[in-house]
Amino acid sequence: MQQPEHFDPVALEAVASNGSADLHDVKQKREFNKLQKRLRREVGNAILDYNMIEEGDRVMVCLSGGKDSYTMLEILRNLQRNAPVNFSLVAVNLDQKQPGFPEHVLPRYLDGQGVEYHILERDTYSVVKEKTPEGKTTCALCSRLRRGSLYGFAEEIGATKIALGHHREDILETLFLNMFFGGTLKSMPPKLLSDDGKNIVIRPLAYCKEADIAEFSRLMEFPIIPCNLCGSQPNMQRQNVKAMLAEWDKKYPGRLESMFRAITNVAPSQLADRALFDFQGLEAKQAELKAGRISALNVG
Repeated sequence: MQQPEHFDPVALEAVASNGSADLHDVKQKREFNKLQKRLRREVGNAILDYNMIEEGDRVMVCLSGGKDSYTMLEILRNLQRNAPVNFSLVAVNLDQKQPGFPEHVLPRYLDGQGVEYHILERDTYSVVKEKTPEGKTTCALCSRLRRGSLYGFAEEIGATKIALGHHREDILETLFLNMFFGGTLKSMPPKLLSDDGKNIVIRPLAYCKEADIAEFSRLMEFPIIPCNLCGSQPNMQRQNVKAMLAEWDKKYPGRLESMFRAITNVAPSQLADRALFDFQGLEAKQAELKAGRISALNVG
């Protein structure tokens, strides 16, 4: 579905005499333009705040066939046209050989868009099904296998950055999952150096609301491919946390925005991690400050 990049306010007067249907169409286009500009602004701010993309970068855009990765690719392509730095994009889909996966959908879409792409075939599905006990969720193992495959392929094609489509709610959900079930205060950062130091992972949608992404995806009519491996699993804790956050957002507007600001505004001295803050050295610091005040008084 092709949409205009800019809304022409004169169009309102031009179509007003053609009836309410035309007027509704113009209003819908205006709302689409506002949504697109908001997503562009948020992605652009995230890229600037975390220095995600630099001159000459080759960004591997991980495309799953879901609303988030489609939106990420589209917004990055949009920003690429007017970016102050030159960078290239290459879409990569990991075909995990799930039964019934429509292999034709992504190539047809990407060919139609003129996007450079690769389809990476790895039968991680069979490994996950074999190794995961009955009744357990497959996400952890599936994620590790998928990450390993994509990281290795990024080196093969000379990608300098790996872009993942996680949005604001994904980051907040991970924060609560780690607190509730992992005993750690961590989430998914907007920018990450892989453990082996070989890859830099970026999340350009970090500032974007899932609802905005869903609406953008609907209006763009992306050919969505559902994940039958993880999406159909019952009792997933992430789904429970997602429902909790959605309820908070409905009852207390602005709460999610405040929570996201909190993870960008951390005060280590007000927490309890001894590796992040020198609690044992507070007495020495106190003595140093007292000595400094005494010296200042003596000088006077």
